[in-house]
Formats: sequence, structure tokens, C-alpha cells
Amino acid sequence: MLTPTLEAVRLFLHVLAATVWVGGQIVMVGLVRTSRGIGGEAPKKLAGAFARLSWPAFGVLVVTGGWNVWAVHPATMSTAWQAVLSAKIGIVVLAGVAAYRHGRSPSTTGLAVWGSLAGLASIVALYLGILLAG
Repeated sequence: MLTPTLEAVRLFLHVLAATVWVGGQIVMVGLVRTSRGIGGEAPKKLAGAFARLSWPAFGVLVVTGGWNVWAVHPATMSTAWQAVLSAKIGIVVLAGVAAYRHGRSPSTTGLAVWGSLAGLASIVALYLGILLAG
């Protein structure tokens, strides 16, 4: 019989937040050219709307990620698992910092560099999470 557990809720919230944070960044990349074609403040307005959704999702990722780590007792895991966890934490910090810098960049070059770094780091963090779950 399938019954919801606290573990299922934790994992659901983590995956849901990842779909918003990572998936949303991928969608935004696809919308850049179209929003520029609309002109005016369209790109900036879309970015602002995404930020209102993505930053709370990032917060949920951090909280549920910590909860995930606490639930598996990392001291009992292999050294390789702990190394991947350390790498993931570093990559998540990089993704957050890069996304923050992207949102505050005054130049198109800064927007491109910080946005690309945020997106790439977020995808790598997603992959590392899959490795940790396996």
C-alpha cells in the first residue's frame, strides 16, 4: 500500500523546487530572444517575474537539501559520497551567488556571464543530487 511519508514530502518539495529553479532558468534562456523582440522593458519584467518565483524555490532547495543530508546521516556514508556532497554544496553556493550577481549586473556582458554560470552550476548541482540519491 502506498502511503505518504515525511520522506516523500521532503523529496517532493525538493524536486518541485528544483523544477522551478533549474527548469525555470532553462525556460528563461528560451524566452530571451522573444522578449527582446517584444521590446521595451519586456526582458526586465520577465526576469523580475521569474525572480519572484525562483528565489523562494532556491530557499526551499537549501532547506530541503539540508533536511536530506540530515536524514541520511552523512558520517555513515562513504568517503566518495561525502566528497560529492561537498562538491554539491560548493556548486549550489556558486549557483546562488552567480544568480544574484546576474540579477544585479548593469552590463549585458555581466548578464550573460553570470546567467550562464548560474545556469551551468544549477544543472551540475542537479546532476550531483542524482548521484547522491543513487
